[in-house]
Amino acid sequence: MSTSQEDDAWHERLAQSRRYWGSERGKALVAVQQACLGPVLETRRAQHGLELSAGATLLAQMPPSSDGRTGSTVTTGPAHVIQWASSRHYAEHPATLVCPPEALALPDECIDVTVIHHFLEHCPNAHRGLAEAARVTSDNGVLVIFGFHPLGLSLLEHRLGRKRREYPGNGIWKTPSRLRDWLAFVDFEVERVDYCGFRVPGARACREHWETLGRRYNLPWGASYMIRARRKRHRARIQRPGFSLQAPVASRQFGATRLQLAAQDNDTSKRKKR
Repeated sequence: MSTSQEDDAWHERLAQSRRYWGSERGKALVAVQQACLGPVLETRRAQHGLELSAGATLLAQMPPSSDGRTGSTVTTGPAHVIQWASSRHYAEHPATLVCPPEALALPDECIDVTVIHHFLEHCPNAHRGLAEAARVTSDNGVLVIFGFHPLGLSLLEHRLGRKRREYPGNGIWKTPSRLRDWLAFVDFEVERVDYCGFRVPGARACREHWETLGRRYNLPWGASYMIRARRKRHRARIQRPGFSLQAPVASRQFGATRLQLAAQDNDTSKRKKR
C-alpha cells in the first residue's frame, strides 16, 4: 500500500472514530474511562498534559472533583492540556498541535501526563507513534494508554460480528501484554493495568453495578483497558575501590609491619637458644 493510500485510510478511520465517539455508546465508554483516569490525575493539576486521540477528548473534558479538605469543587487533570490533530481539518481550536503522529513538534521530556486514547489501533506507524509519545514524556511523568481489549466481552460484537468492518472493529486491537513489550522497547515499564467498560454485547451503556463489580476486582473482561506506565529507573552502578594487602605497608609511615615483627621474634628466639 502506498503512502497516499495509507493516509486516505487513516483519515477515513478518523472520520469513523468521530462518529463512534459522538454516539451514545461512545459517550458512555468515555464517561467510565474518565472515572478510571481520575485517580491518576489527582496529584497533577498544575502540570502539562498531551492527548493523542482518534476522536474523543478525555483530558480537556474531565469532570470536576470535590476537595476532601475544603469541600469545594476543583478541576481534575493538568492545568495546561495540548490536544493533537493529524491535519487542520480535524483541529478543534487554533491551539491544537497539528503534526504527524510519528514526528511530534515538541521538545524531549516536556509533558507530565501523556494520554494515548485508542490511537494505536488505527495509527499507520503505531510503533513510531508510541516512541514519540514516550520521548516527550518527562522522567517523572506518566504515560497512559487506552485501548480496546481483544479478550473482553466486546470481542463478540466488534471482532466476530457483522460490525468487524466498522470502527472500532476494523482496527488492530493489541493486548496489554503486547504493549508491555512495546513499552519496554522505549524504556518504559507498566505500573498497572485497569479494565473498564463492563457491558453485555449489544448494550449501549455500561450498567453501574456491572462497572462497580468489574473495577473492584479488576476483571479482564471490560471493553477497554487503561495502561499506566513510567520511564524505567536505572540505578547507578557503584564502583567500590579495590584494596590490596599483598605488599607490606611502609614502616616509616605506620610503624613496623607484621612481617618485620615476625622476623624480630625469630631472631629473639634464636638468641635465647644460644
